Amino acid sequence: VVSVERSTTPPQINHFNRLRSATISGSPAPGTSLGDALAALQTAADDTLPETASTALAGQSRQFQEAGQSILLIFGLALVFIFLVLAAQFESYFDPIVILVAVPLALLGAFGALLVAGLQLNIFGQVGIIMLIGLVSKNSILIVEFANQEMDRGKTAVEAAINAGNIRFRPILMTAFSTIFGLLPLALSSGAGAVSRASLGTVVLGGMIVSTLLSLFVVPVFYVLLTKAQRKVVGSFSSSDSRREAQESRV
Repeated sequence: VVSVERSTTPPQINHFNRLRSATISGSPAPGTSLGDALAALQTAADDTLPETASTALAGQSRQFQEAGQSILLIFGLALVFIFLVLAAQFESYFDPIVILVAVPLALLGAFGALLVAGLQLNIFGQVGIIMLIGLVSKNSILIVEFANQEMDRGKTAVEAAINAGNIRFRPILMTAFSTIFGLLPLALSSGAGAVSRASLGTVVLGGMIVSTLLSLFVVPVFYVLLTKAQRKVVGSFSSSDSRREAQESRV
C-alpha cells in the first residue's frame, strides 16, 4: 500500500523577489575589478543556466550596478550646477568655462592614481570624483578672480593672467598641500574597510596633485584665449548694434 523512499531535501527554501532562489557568493580575484567579475559571472550564467532561470544581484554588487548607472547623471548635474553658480557669481559665461578646465585634469590624475595603486572605482571612489569638482574649482577661482581684478586696473589679458598666477601661487599651494596631506592617512589606511577608504582617498589625492600642478599653467592660458574670444564676440555684437542704430538714425 505504501512505498517508502529516502531522499534529502534542503532544510529551508530561499526566495528572492518572491521566486525560489539559490545564492552564489564570491569575491573578485586579485587584480580583477568588480565590474569585470560581474561581467564574467553574467556570461557564465547565460551559458550555463536554462532559459527559464533569471539572475539578480544583491549586496555590494547591486549597489555597484545602481551607482554605475547613475554616476554619469550625478556628475553631469554637478557640473551644470557649479557652472550656473559660477556664472551668476562672475556675471559671465566665459569665466566658469575657464574655472572648470581644471576638472578634466583632476579626472586624469584620479584615474591614473587608481591605476597605479591597483584599485577599482567603487562607490566610494565615485563619491571622491564628485568631491574633486568642488576642490579643484577652488584653485581656478583664485586665479580667475584676481585676473579679472587686474584687467579692471587696465592690464592686458596676458599680464593679468601672469600676475594672477604669480600672486595666487602660494595660496593655491597652501590649500592644495593641506588637502593632500589630510588625505594621505585615508589613502594609506589599513585594517577593516581599508579598501573603501583607500579608493576614496586615492581618487581625491591623485586628482588634487595633478590638477594643482597642471592648472597653474593651463588655467591662465585658457583665460587669455577665452578673454580674447569674449572680446571678439562682444565686439561683433557691439558693431552690429552700432550699425543698426546708425541706419535707424538715417531713416
